Amino acid sequence: MEIRFGDNVKILSSPETEARGLSGKTGQVYGETTPSVTSVEVIGELTDDFALNVSIAELGQTFWFSPRLLEFVDHGAGTEMKIGNHKAVRRADGTWEEFELTPRKSWWKFW
Repeated sequence: MEIRFGDNVKILSSPETEARGLSGKTGQVYGETTPSVTSVEVIGELTDDFALNVSIAELGQTFWFSPRLLEFVDHGAGTEMKIGNHKAVRRADGTWEEFELTPRKSWWKFW
């Protein structure tokens, strides 16, 4: 299964993840990148020029990983994302339910 933004993942055991104390920890995918362009430090050997950013809440940190070091857990149902006047909530099947938020009137605008 392809791991995507918002998915929950488990970090697999490897010499690189063991050395950093990350093996077996779980986190949520916060982004993806092309390391040759962004020059991020990636944990694990890259077979393609692609890495995933995983936030590990228990450590309060994010790390870039080779996708081969990540195991899909679930789609992170209930995850909320707000951008401007829009909100999206992740469903169990991995899709996003989108809403338009009602803009609040500023207290000084009476009409």
